[in-house]
Amino acid sequence: MKRYCSVLFVLLIGLNLLLTGCYHKKTPSSFRLSDSIQEAQISRKIEAGGDSILKQKDSVEDEWQGMTSKVDSLSFRVKHHYSQGFNFVVVSDSLMLLRQQPEEAVNGMTTDSFAVKKGKEVVVADIRILPNDKQDSVWVQIATEDYAFGWTHEGRLLKKVDPADPISQFISTFSNIHLLIFLIIISVIGVGYLARKILKKNAHIVHFNDISSFYPTLLAVIVALSAAFYASIQLFAPETWREFYFHPSLNPFSQPLLLNIFLVLVWAMLIIGIATIDDVRRLLRSGDTLLYLSGLGAVCAVNYIVFSVLTLYYIGYPLLIAYIYYAFRVYLRKSSETYYCGNCGVRLHRKGRCPQCGAVNE
Repeated sequence: MKRYCSVLFVLLIGLNLLLTGCYHKKTPSSFRLSDSIQEAQISRKIEAGGDSILKQKDSVEDEWQGMTSKVDSLSFRVKHHYSQGFNFVVVSDSLMLLRQQPEEAVNGMTTDSFAVKKGKEVVVADIRILPNDKQDSVWVQIATEDYAFGWTHEGRLLKKVDPADPISQFISTFSNIHLLIFLIIISVIGVGYLARKILKKNAHIVHFNDISSFYPTLLAVIVALSAAFYASIQLFAPETWREFYFHPSLNPFSQPLLLNIFLVLVWAMLIIGIATIDDVRRLLRSGDTLLYLSGLGAVCAVNYIVFSVLTLYYIGYPLLIAYIYYAFRVYLRKSSETYYCGNCGVRLHRKGRCPQCGAVNE
């Protein structure tokens, strides 16, 4: 049985590693939430949150193409997720900006440019729409920390910058393909090492030789559920996730419904994680506690990687149902076979040596 489980685990990780290479090339689902619904949700969020784009006076008009009104500015903000005054950080080697007006570049006139180096923070100073530009009709004027101004195409800009918000940068880091592959390799090595050590010492590990606490099982399941839900938002509501990426929040009730559910799951992970650590410390000795928590962390890491990637290809959904069924079935079976140590009274799954006091229970 253990051999079959090991083979299945290696196959899942191998499949996951192959699919990770296409992580950023995944085409949107044909069953995705329509853009009109997503834009309506974003508009309601902006109006409820008092976005800065709405704080402009009615008499002030944005000069995008010389005729754009405040309503058009709001429409641009909803569809593109940023507006004037938005802060970015350069993440590529450099960002090239045009010193002249974009019309000069479009008409083939002589222009020059300057570079903004990696790590510099920039702000959107102006936005201009040029319908006759066949390459990219949206031009963005950028102001640098040195008070230099320059223009660039929106498509080129967004490939070289991240939003300046720390949460956005955290999301960008964990969406990086190279980091995902690195995490998969480290997780495989870590899980293999811990499994060998745990099996040799006959130590406790979640789902296999678990302790009498429901929190570790619940934490592992919530991590898997959160990863699958995270991938589902990217798959079926990409614009909703993009809005969250540009304007993140830790408040679970300040976002559209799908993001509310996701943030509730994230907060649940944090709370249950704290409860898990406290319960494990109470049930196990210090050395066993560290080994158990390390094994639990490895399982959670594998759950995150497997379900966040495989869900993009729909494989994650049946796998998630099977995993939840297996996790709770194993826990309920173990919890129904409870004994108590005759020396210290700690609950035991089976007779034998007590992990708390070391007494042998026959």
